[in-house]
Amino acid sequence: MVAAEHELTGTLLEGRYRIDELLAIGGMSKVYRGTDTRLDRAVAIKVMDAQLASDPSFRGRFEREARAIARIDHPGVIGVYDQGEHGEPPEPLVFLVMELVTGGTLRDVLVERGALDVPSALAVLEPVLGALAAAHSQGLTHRDVKPENVLISDSGAVKVADFGLVTAVAHSRASAAGVILGTVAYLSPEQVTGSSVDARSDVYAAGVLLYELLTGRPPYGGEHALSVAYQHVNEDVPPPSELVPGLPPDLDALVASATRRDRDARPRDAETLLHAVRGVRAALGIPRVAVPLPHYGDAATVPVAARDLEATEPVSARPQHRPGHRPTRALTAMTPLDEDEAWAPDTGPADHQLRRRRGRRVLAAWITGVLLLGVLVGILAWTAGAKAWTATPALAGLKRAAAERAVTDAGLVPAARELPNDTVPVGTVIDSVPKAGSEVKRGSTVTLMVSTGRPRVPFIQPGTTVPEAERLIRAAELVPRSSGSTRRYHPTVPAGAVIGTSPAAGTELASGSTVTVVISSGPPPRREFNPRDIGRGWADEIERQLEDVLGGLPG
Repeated sequence: MVAAEHELTGTLLEGRYRIDELLAIGGMSKVYRGTDTRLDRAVAIKVMDAQLASDPSFRGRFEREARAIARIDHPGVIGVYDQGEHGEPPEPLVFLVMELVTGGTLRDVLVERGALDVPSALAVLEPVLGALAAAHSQGLTHRDVKPENVLISDSGAVKVADFGLVTAVAHSRASAAGVILGTVAYLSPEQVTGSSVDARSDVYAAGVLLYELLTGRPPYGGEHALSVAYQHVNEDVPPPSELVPGLPPDLDALVASATRRDRDARPRDAETLLHAVRGVRAALGIPRVAVPLPHYGDAATVPVAARDLEATEPVSARPQHRPGHRPTRALTAMTPLDEDEAWAPDTGPADHQLRRRRGRRVLAAWITGVLLLGVLVGILAWTAGAKAWTATPALAGLKRAAAERAVTDAGLVPAARELPNDTVPVGTVIDSVPKAGSEVKRGSTVTLMVSTGRPRVPFIQPGTTVPEAERLIRAAELVPRSSGSTRRYHPTVPAGAVIGTSPAAGTELASGSTVTVVISSGPPPRREFNPRDIGRGWADEIERQLEDVLGGLPG
């Protein structure tokens, strides 16, 4: 290796980036404050774990991910300045040079304040979704959205860190070792089960993040990572109003929509979820407030990672830092064999007996982990079918808002189709598709047929073709009549096109009533001017007046 871990301070990477001081230690990397000596600016330098750096597949993926993230032009994404290797394989230093943020993390805010009020929660969530949307638009997925990866500067700017790192690790040793990467409290069901990951996985994590912002804690907890992962796959995220009474139902619906276990039922990306959040803000009249700032002692600068948590961490690991010791990750069923290292002083290796005992413990733990994973897979397969179906609730006669809440509470997705109806009041549900009592898969869409009241004659733009006019009339639950229709001259509408309707647009009628289409006969005919018509007209008028006079004389 180019330099021992404790000797990196002062190292000049590629003759340009000087490592100044250690800021954070994580399971997959260390973050240092550094200086770009060419531009004379402070930067954050993330040095990747030596085991990862020695993997050629990781180095190639890491470089590609760094280039992709550097192309994202969004103020909410931490800037990536450079990427490189210092030294020669097989043990180079693989590093990333990034923007250094002065401030803290969203985790600091939650630790200090607990649950946030609704305006503050949305003040944080919206820029996070904006940053994710910028990445999703370029086909990039974060994979580890959590409070530790949301940085808040002293000026209140919200920035998302560690894009692409989990992806790079997932395509190297982690994928081969069967490790679930990410932080277990925010993992989507597909990440737990090993399915493919896309933008909807980030949407799920953002929904969990909103839940935590509103309640002060993640939705699931447990003594072991496996139990938390099990809940993500088999349970719906509960409404935040269960912990914080009085929260608007719209916020419960936002969390439910983003955290559907069936990812096809979630918003397709962060941009879609952001539009929904803005819609709720507008509907509830939630004011815009400043982003809450962390106030954590005398600490001043936070790099592009949590001060004590790493973005690319196995679900079971929480890195720690103790003076005079080398940080490692605790072994659990989710941790690969080669990562089980006991705490040891920096001076001297463990003796032969300690190594042998540690090897036996590793083997026992690995066997236990394999057995636990087998049990988990069996339980998931057995319970998934039983909880995958539900019944469509009875919705006819409910107002639209109440019906949509009932559909959401049943684990389904509401949609609406507006239809005229002679008897059902405006805004009331006529029926649903599927009908009440139907067995459907959770996350399926239920379409509400919502009444708009008695039909009204639609407005038809003059010049519309007859087939299009008839289609508009039928859509209003009325019957068009064009055969034997009224024809009138019109100065601008060409012959054969529609002028309007009879009755006029806006007239309320019973369903199935007939509406006559008024068709243009073109401009009225023009008479040719003939001077003789003037004389003939005068003669006719004089004759008429004489008849009137003579008719009035006595016989």
